[in-house]
Amino acid sequence: MKMIHAKKALLLTFSVFLLNFLFVYAKNKPVDILVNSVSVEVSNIGEEENVKPDSKSLYNTLNLELLGLSHEAFEQGMAGYKFLLASGKINNGEVLTIADFSKPSCKKRLFVIDVKNGKLLFNTYVAHGRNSGREVATTFSNDAESFKSSLGFFVTGDTYTGKHGFSLRLIGEEKGINDNANSRAIVMHSAAYVSEVAIKMQGYAGRSLGCPALPLEMNKPIIEKIKNGSCLYLYSPDRYYAAHSTVLKKLV
Repeated sequence: MKMIHAKKALLLTFSVFLLNFLFVYAKNKPVDILVNSVSVEVSNIGEEENVKPDSKSLYNTLNLELLGLSHEAFEQGMAGYKFLLASGKINNGEVLTIADFSKPSCKKRLFVIDVKNGKLLFNTYVAHGRNSGREVATTFSNDAESFKSSLGFFVTGDTYTGKHGFSLRLIGEEKGINDNANSRAIVMHSAAYVSEVAIKMQGYAGRSLGCPALPLEMNKPIIEKIKNGSCLYLYSPDRYYAAHSTVLKKLV
């Protein structure tokens, strides 16, 4: 009799253990699957929505200081870009282009930034006007036949093929600063004198008649990316510009 009771007790204990095991397994297994499923969904959402990075950290994330873009040029460029975007002046809000004329022309001082996706798309050479200075642009003008660069914020226009080949019209957004760009034929185009060969020969890139000219091989891909309503900022720590800029005044 005692043997039968012992067997029943052992069987009951085993049954309870088996039920607990199956319960725990059934309870935990779906949770693991659910966690993995949620992780995949979150990852896919991030990729599909292409979450915009924090613009405040963009300068550091893209190592722009190391590449030579001054922090002031970046901050002013971003602020002006946001202002023009909010004002409805910009149709192509994905990119911001900054030419840092505080740097000599032997440096890659043009930066095309994909603001939406947090990427640096292009970093290359860009010319300044022949009468703005030799290695570094130090004087600027909005006047016809000055052969100087104009500073400030521009909105890119349409493309055309002219005497310099594939070119991009630029619309100056600052009255008295660069609003004569169209009448002066200040456009973005390619030039053989904006090259590493020219820089090695004379120590600086060749100069234009005021246009932000680009290297031959970079001209078309850059223009195709920034055409039709994106923001272009030609920067210099110029006191006259800082005091008279119609855009910077609205940012204070």
